[in-house]
Amino acid sequence: MKLPSEFIEKMERLLKDEASRFFSTYREEKANGLRFNPLKIDREAFLTIVPFALSPVPFCPTGFYYDADEQPGKHPYHAAGLYYIQEPSAMFVAEVLKPNPGETVLDLCAAPGGKTTQLAAMMKNQGLIIANEIHPKRAKALSVNIERLGVTNALVTNETPEKLAKYFPGFFDKILVDAPCSGEGMFRKDEKAVRYWSQAYVEQCAIKQQHILQYAYEMLKEGGILVYSTCTFSPEENEQTIEAFLQTYDDLELLSIEKVHGIQPGRPEWTNTNLEEIERTARLWPHSLKGEGHFVAKIKKTGPSPSWNGRYAKSNVSKQMIRDYRQFEQKVLQIEITKPLYAFQHHLFALPDHCPNFDGLKVVRVGLHLGEAKKQRFEPNHALALSLKPQEVRYSLDLSSDSVECLKYLRGETIQTGEDRGWLLVTVDGYPLGWGKEVKGMLKNFYPKGLRMM
Repeated sequence: MKLPSEFIEKMERLLKDEASRFFSTYREEKANGLRFNPLKIDREAFLTIVPFALSPVPFCPTGFYYDADEQPGKHPYHAAGLYYIQEPSAMFVAEVLKPNPGETVLDLCAAPGGKTTQLAAMMKNQGLIIANEIHPKRAKALSVNIERLGVTNALVTNETPEKLAKYFPGFFDKILVDAPCSGEGMFRKDEKAVRYWSQAYVEQCAIKQQHILQYAYEMLKEGGILVYSTCTFSPEENEQTIEAFLQTYDDLELLSIEKVHGIQPGRPEWTNTNLEEIERTARLWPHSLKGEGHFVAKIKKTGPSPSWNGRYAKSNVSKQMIRDYRQFEQKVLQIEITKPLYAFQHHLFALPDHCPNFDGLKVVRVGLHLGEAKKQRFEPNHALALSLKPQEVRYSLDLSSDSVECLKYLRGETIQTGEDRGWLLVTVDGYPLGWGKEVKGMLKNFYPKGLRMM
């Protein structure tokens, strides 16, 4: 790999004796990882059914390495949301924030959704996670991943941090700022990052990160926790960004992150003031562990915050729409959705807990998309299928992951069943995959067009 000469000189200067070990990693294969999804499957069941050779990621209890010749993205279990493919070092960040069920959490720079889905699983779908992404295309990809993994407690927004800060002063228990950065830690994984790199770009990113942190600070409750992370090596975007943040506000306490499994401390000598407490931050280096480069800092806000005086979202659904949905629910499901219901035109959603009023915000998804009201009937959404368990529906059709029928279903083809039961949940080896509608012995396929295998 041809690295920028300015980057090589800089890393040699910073790393000194370690530099040769660091640069030798560019001749090695990158590490591949996936995380199983506890919202759908536990560790034991996952290891029993998964068809790939896996070894555990030591710093993430749900994470595993897989071999480069495996293709987990093409397996039906991926479509069923049983796991998320994620760079191993990136898995450590959510482990540091570790939100509890019932908390209010913000993932401020959330696409493509690896960290959001990991946080939502820790929260067991209870409480609220606002997953924000400033770029519209990436916000859509984030929403699709949230849907696939069966996350029901997320509000997905497409906003600037500045706009959110106006809406949510002092609102959040926990905030993750996985900041846009120069991406030096991803050079092995992404050649575009190499081409894009310059020292000027590093400095530009550091300025942007300061702004984002300022807005995050405004949204954090007193006693709240903020985790800041990047996938870059540069001190300007890591140690120095945190140093400047701590100097700006006198009510911030840098908390210590446990350093095990090859995780290293931040470097005081790389700050402008030789700040000793920066050792409490964590650095993941490719020459110290199996993964790419990452930096993580954990900060507590000890001073008072303005108290949030916004309104919570209320149900706005017409009686007719509720009637149509409840009729569908009685016929098809074995459970009742008890969360407040919310309509965007003909589309019906179940709101997350403590969901704030989102009028005036660009919202991509709110809670669980139940489906769409059509003339005198209700058509369920794919998201509802992926949030259910087989015992929560009246009828299901289970397909084996290695069967022709499973492949046909994922391609959007009809399947002969010989029965006439109406709406049913199609599952793969017992795990929900999507909807089908049985009419006169044929299963009409409702697997979304945009997800179908070509």
